[in-house]
Amino acid sequence: MTDTSAPVLLQPPREALPATLPACVPADLPRPRAHDGFHDSLDRAMASTRARLTMGVSPYAAASAWQAWATALLKAPGRQTDLAERFWQNQFQALAGLWDAKHGFSPSADDHRFDGTGWNTPLSRVLIQSFLAAEDWWEAATSPQRGMNPRDSARVSFMARQALDALSPSNVALFNPDVIDRVTRSGGRCLLNGAALMAEDWLRDGILHAEQSETFVPGQEVACTPGSVIYRNHLFELIQYAPTCSTVRAEPILIVPAWIMKYYILDLSPENSLIRYLVAQGFTVFCISWLNPGAEDRDLSLDEYRRDGVLVALDAISRVCPGARVHACGYCLGGTILAIAAATMAREGDDRLASITLLAAQTDFSEAGELMLFVDEAQIAYLEDLMWAQGYLDQRQMAGTFRVLRDRDLIWSRLVRRYLMGEEDQDFDIGAWSKDATRMPYRMHSEYLRGLFLGNRLTAGRFAVEGRVIALKDISAPLFVLATEKDHIAPWRSVYKTALFTDSALTFALVCGGHNGGILSPPSQPGRGFRLGSRPAGARYVGPDDWNARHLKQEGSWWPHWVGWLRAQGTQVEAAPPQMGVPGTELASLCPAPGRYVLQR
Repeated sequence: MTDTSAPVLLQPPREALPATLPACVPADLPRPRAHDGFHDSLDRAMASTRARLTMGVSPYAAASAWQAWATALLKAPGRQTDLAERFWQNQFQALAGLWDAKHGFSPSADDHRFDGTGWNTPLSRVLIQSFLAAEDWWEAATSPQRGMNPRDSARVSFMARQALDALSPSNVALFNPDVIDRVTRSGGRCLLNGAALMAEDWLRDGILHAEQSETFVPGQEVACTPGSVIYRNHLFELIQYAPTCSTVRAEPILIVPAWIMKYYILDLSPENSLIRYLVAQGFTVFCISWLNPGAEDRDLSLDEYRRDGVLVALDAISRVCPGARVHACGYCLGGTILAIAAATMAREGDDRLASITLLAAQTDFSEAGELMLFVDEAQIAYLEDLMWAQGYLDQRQMAGTFRVLRDRDLIWSRLVRRYLMGEEDQDFDIGAWSKDATRMPYRMHSEYLRGLFLGNRLTAGRFAVEGRVIALKDISAPLFVLATEKDHIAPWRSVYKTALFTDSALTFALVCGGHNGGILSPPSQPGRGFRLGSRPAGARYVGPDDWNARHLKQEGSWWPHWVGWLRAQGTQVEAAPPQMGVPGTELASLCPAPGRYVLQR
């Protein structure tokens, strides 16, 4: 049943291929209002000022979580007694660890702050054991309490962990033996270099801002797979890559990247490029390169990314490769919009998709990890107030959110190396890409947060396209769904839930690494591994933990296995490569890849 609680707003596309798509209806959510009269504008201006001061983070969400935690603890004398006992037990265990490390606290396997040999001195052992004892106590103190909202409990635990990470002895020059050793060997020059780097960062854009790379430039060292931009509209450029084989598969590939970052995470340096690998395997590859929106694009909607993005790209490919069905591949947020587009196409009887691949992409957001902790009405309103004044969410604000999720590695370790040891940031391709962020349009981001993150409408049966609800189970094309083991943005169990809401044949891959690193898995790279399993169409659902237990880990890259899967979904027909675009039409070659939009700052 269609949710009719929100008004439906018609907005025709500003630019599209001739006679391709009917006018579409944005997602069934109220359109954010830019102006509602003087009084409303005054309130929004004040709220926007507050939001800028807090970088878009709502203090109310944090305060309410701590209040709920304290109230629950005050009403639980048994828990208070248990925490008091744990405090003293931790002190005795920390003392025991000073004489024998086996009896004390040990850092977790992924905590490398105290790995250096200098941390074995008596003073360092005191600091480490005291700090780890505090970490253990706070982990217990912020664990779920009976009668407390689980989200508030998780929020308090997250904030306590962030505070402890900031207070780690590894962040203090006088306590960190690695820093002391560097100062001694350099005669103090490293501190002078660090002070110069800090001043440079402050004058440029703040200490947490990462300057864009001058070593890895799109079109030169990265995003350099040969090709042409064959189509451009107000939202994206479509890149067609030049073939390297005398014959190619009949079915082309369309890659739909996330618009939260630049597309070339999938086309980094040549030896690390998934796109170049696909071209070398005999596929005709197309890729969307999204616009980096500005204030003038504030009213771009979520549905425009489906309608004027994914569907228009498919129409263009259908003209370059007439009659061919398309392998569609979406990464991260691009996978989410691809799933929405595919479900809409299935509802309309559009069978142009030969297969659908979703890489680290979520369709259900009920278990979306730590990003969900502060996504509530108060937080979204704060972000909307921030975006209201500037028309978009700035890339620095977005990048800061992701850094906080991995603060040990992306904030504190970097600050220690840069400001205490005087080391310049090391430049490498994926690091350069991570600094090349994009902005998020006001309207789209609000619809995305409210409709998907907060409302989880897609799998709840309340996400409407063109005024009618869509269902993922309408998709009949075979699915390849990939998740990464250490994903802090799209946790693998959340990605796996696509299997719960679809009925078509599905292959699921769980690969080593994180959200970005797990995707980059060229066959030449050692130390890679994955689990792979398939289910036929209509098979019974198997939960994520059962699936994990049933499938053994395989060594190597998942790329060749995915290529084999793509070939199996095609017609096995090979032919001469298609021409680049359609010369003499609006699909003619406009400029060499990577195009203009990827260079927008």
